[in-house]
Amino acid sequence: MSGLQEWLYAVFVEQFDAWIVLGFFAQGCFTMRFLVQWIASERARRSVVPVAFWFFSLFGGALLFVYAIQRQDPVFIAGQGMGLFIYIRNIWLIASERKAALAETD
Repeated sequence: MSGLQEWLYAVFVEQFDAWIVLGFFAQGCFTMRFLVQWIASERARRSVVPVAFWFFSLFGGALLFVYAIQRQDPVFIAGQGMGLFIYIRNIWLIASERKAALAETD
């Protein structure tokens, strides 16, 4: 085997376990937010950030945060951990806005 083949085998085969499955699932959820945002923007013909973007961000980011902790990667932990505050705050702001709008209609 060449050096590249050995590296690919070590990275993608030898260390494959349930945590890797969780990591790829989490990354898939996190990636869905971009797909949701892109589709919403294309339909509106302008840049749109739908609520689903923030929920996919929160869910995928939280799972990636757990994965990063298990892998003990400080850069990944810090990046995903800080993002969680932003996602939660945006969901909070959206909920507050909707609650205020409902109060106005009563």
